[in-house]
Amino acid sequence: MTIQTELIGETAVEFPCPPLGAAELSAAEAERMAGMFKALADPVRLRLFSRVAAHSSGEASVCDIQNVGVSQPTVSHHLKKLREAGLIISERRGTWVYCRVAPGVLPAMAQMLSPRDMHIN
Repeated sequence: MTIQTELIGETAVEFPCPPLGAAELSAAEAERMAGMFKALADPVRLRLFSRVAAHSSGEASVCDIQNVGVSQPTVSHHLKKLREAGLIISERRGTWVYCRVAPGVLPAMAQMLSPRDMHIN
């Protein structure tokens, strides 16, 4: 079998590409994942999510992640959208709100997007 590499935009893509994911998604799982990716399609929400996910303690106070170039009420709005999509969990402790990535979110995304031959069984 010959592997052909093509440039699509600035990305080199090899054809045929290995299949993605461990299995096809059910309708319910596709709806859930589509909601997650739709929430992350906004650049501000993607930045907020990445800041929470990358925080060394596994959770971040809103104070730690809010400097994304929008007002505090707008940050709150975007965090609400991330919560509604099931991407993050937030908890109020006194006057502070802490956010963490919802359990299972990162592994589910990684499994769906990685080539099937890279999955660990």
